Amino acid sequence: MMMIACEDVPAHADFCSLLSLSEIDLDLRYATPDNFVQRAVYGGLDCAWLRREAAAALVNAAQWLATQRPGYRLRVLDALRPQRVQEVLWAELQGTPLLQYLAEPQRGSIHSFGMALDLTMLDPQGREVDMGSGFDEMNLLSHPDHEAEHMALGLLKPAQIAERGWLRAAMRQAGFQGIHSEWWHFDFGDREAVRRDLPRVL
Repeated sequence: MMMIACEDVPAHADFCSLLSLSEIDLDLRYATPDNFVQRAVYGGLDCAWLRREAAAALVNAAQWLATQRPGYRLRVLDALRPQRVQEVLWAELQGTPLLQYLAEPQRGSIHSFGMALDLTMLDPQGREVDMGSGFDEMNLLSHPDHEAEHMALGLLKPAQIAERGWLRAAMRQAGFQGIHSEWWHFDFGDREAVRRDLPRVL
């Protein structure tokens, strides 16, 4: 398995700093206590990176959204998540039902390859749009595959479903794929090929 230390990513030609992308807003939640484990877990590591192909697709998604919905922007909440950070989260959630929301570290999170990101949208006033559940709200309300029944039961409003639809539309047309359990998470490229062919960031 190919590996890169997180500290070496800035000098690596295959990675792009998210700080260089004017099209997006950046609010990396795991660098702060504003996340589901309620403490900063990056440990001082610079995690504002994606592989160049994923970063280019993210810019595409942001530009498409700006064209379709003037004034709306993408806000990235998590991008590169080094293996050592994934291991911290995995240990933190042992024995809880929340473990189902994490990739087992040995298999590897797509975040750890710089090919996944978590994000939401900002409205023209710079406020995060109402998605019906918060980022890292680990329950069924956050599951895209339960949206129809949650709307039928009145647990999600049509406007909230529509906002999720805009986010998915922007990301999918740029080549990202969502997952069934988190409205905010998107992978770029085939997961199995990513794990097989690309270096993992430690």
